[in-house]
Amino acid sequence: MIYSLSGKLEAKYDSFVIVNVHGVGFKIFASSRTVSDLSGDVDIFTHLNVKEDALDLYGFRTRQELEFFEKLISVSGVGPKSALSVMDVADLKNVTAAIQEGRPDLLTQAAGIGRKTAERIIVELRGKVGTASSEVAVRAMESDADVVEALLALGYKRDSARAALEKIEAGIKGVEARLRAALKILGKK
Repeated sequence: MIYSLSGKLEAKYDSFVIVNVHGVGFKIFASSRTVSDLSGDVDIFTHLNVKEDALDLYGFRTRQELEFFEKLISVSGVGPKSALSVMDVADLKNVTAAIQEGRPDLLTQAAGIGRKTAERIIVELRGKVGTASSEVAVRAMESDADVVEALLALGYKRDSARAALEKIEAGIKGVEARLRAALKILGKK
């Protein structure tokens, strides 16, 4: 019904943003990645979720993210909040690679996604989503999962750890090197 919105970003919260479109403020739920990326004037693709007691908007930076979200919520047992959580595990390319490679352990990193649900996502979406270099993407995701776990063990929060990983240069490879780089980034805050 509401496919996209263009307006001014008025406020950011942990799990949603407020976008002012000609004097009307829309509350749009989004992944923490999307929330952190938005600023100023925004163009955001949306999905309107109709429930018995609410109309909720979910927002995405790209049409591909919206389409992936809609595929995720078509899986039995995956609601909109869980789907956003899956999309927060890694960027879209890596999450689709984990599905293509049949790696439920990578999907269970998402809040609210257990082993059975992760396996159901893989079974239902394996042929519907994909990337050409899925094996390489999965290895990178495994490495980043190890770095996140190490940072959590050191007392950092999951959101801070993931944000630090996103700031690491693409050329830095390997768990130890990425962990050192993440610690440098986190130490500057």
